Amino acid sequence: MPIKALHQFPRSFLWGCSTAAHQVEGQNVNDWWRWEQTPGHIYQNQKCGDACEWWKGRYLEDFDRAAEMNNNAQRFSIEWSRIEPEPGKWDSYALERYRDMLNALHERGMRPMVTLHHFTNPLWVDDHKGWLWDEMPQHFARFARKVVEALGDLCTLWCTINEPLVYATQGFSFGKWPPGIKDRNAVQRVTINMLRGHAAAYHAIKDIQPESEVGFAAHFISFKAHAPTFMHGGAVWLVNRAFNQAFILAIKDGVVRVPGSRAVPVPEARNSVDWIGLQYYQQYHVGFSPFAPASFFIREHKPNGVPTGPGNWGGLAPEAIYDHIRWLWTTLQKPIYITESGVPDPDDTIRPGYLSKTVRAVWRAVNFNIPVRGFFFWSLMDNFEWSEGYDPRFSFGLYKTNFQTQERTPRQSARLYREICGLNGLSAQTVNRFAPDVLSDLFPGEAGQASVTLKPHGRG
Repeated sequence: MPIKALHQFPRSFLWGCSTAAHQVEGQNVNDWWRWEQTPGHIYQNQKCGDACEWWKGRYLEDFDRAAEMNNNAQRFSIEWSRIEPEPGKWDSYALERYRDMLNALHERGMRPMVTLHHFTNPLWVDDHKGWLWDEMPQHFARFARKVVEALGDLCTLWCTINEPLVYATQGFSFGKWPPGIKDRNAVQRVTINMLRGHAAAYHAIKDIQPESEVGFAAHFISFKAHAPTFMHGGAVWLVNRAFNQAFILAIKDGVVRVPGSRAVPVPEARNSVDWIGLQYYQQYHVGFSPFAPASFFIREHKPNGVPTGPGNWGGLAPEAIYDHIRWLWTTLQKPIYITESGVPDPDDTIRPGYLSKTVRAVWRAVNFNIPVRGFFFWSLMDNFEWSEGYDPRFSFGLYKTNFQTQERTPRQSARLYREICGLNGLSAQTVNRFAPDVLSDLFPGEAGQASVTLKPHGRG
């Protein structure tokens, strides 16, 4: 049966999933391993343990699952603590294992995007309080150079740092992540060092591999003002500038400007990206409050009128990703990858509609000639979710993971994503089959159609 309505993507578009080394590999010994040893840091005092057993070889079967979902790309990270367990001491076995992962992706027709820093540090770095250490940029650049020299023949798409502002705020403002510091003044220093580290790694990679495409992944939150807007709009501007925009603007003009702190020039960071990664999950309402002096008299809470996630997770407003795509493109004029987007949903009741709305919003941006080049869903399977550990409420996977047996079970969303990737687009039939509650929002007037046989749109 012919497809009645289809939001089509460019043929070269990349479809994949994202994972992070510590969350899936198992048995890492890094700053997060050390953090997990102290009761109270992780949900129910859990430890990462074997995670999803990738280091034992299960990445092969999970790559098979990704290929079965018609993925033509995959984003994963490399664990610094495995490759350089001591300063200047390199582990050839670890580098060879990552070569195996890259070769396995190529054999399955998937282009790899490799992230060099996804929240974790070697223990010898943690001894110096991570990115608070002013020597971190040069050590990180040395690590990046070693990785690209060893693996560059199998990868040309590099992500230097994942969510620098999340790392800075969680580890140095809120103290919820290692190294557990609560010092607002430390946040700017960490931000500056991460910016310098990104820039140093960018230039190191380009020196070795001029044809490479190098960027980093920025986390965006949708902030909306309390009513009345005229009273609380300034709070939105402040949190937007501090969390969503500061690192991006520093890439644009080479100056770090965090509200409440002095401007610091970092000229080597100016224009140090070939692309920019956008990661979006949730929305909060914010406003001024005299009862919140610790947060500059700004208070945030879950929004009304939209579904919300568990715990402190915010509102689920997937269509808001469009506004962030437009701002990024207007600001940097660089190609964009959606390097993460997802939702905590163990019952898979919200995820199909969330995914469909997100893909629709990305398609809308593409149709305004914004060069969005790929979409990586978070995540391929349930994994160790940082301070939330294995709390089932924070299950992000297209595949459900049984951590006792390591069995993977596809959720309906995996089947939905398989159709999206196979069609290289979002059809009314697909939405009608997997997320009928959002059909009228995405395809007004469409009743949907019966199932069609789908084939991969091509890999490369």
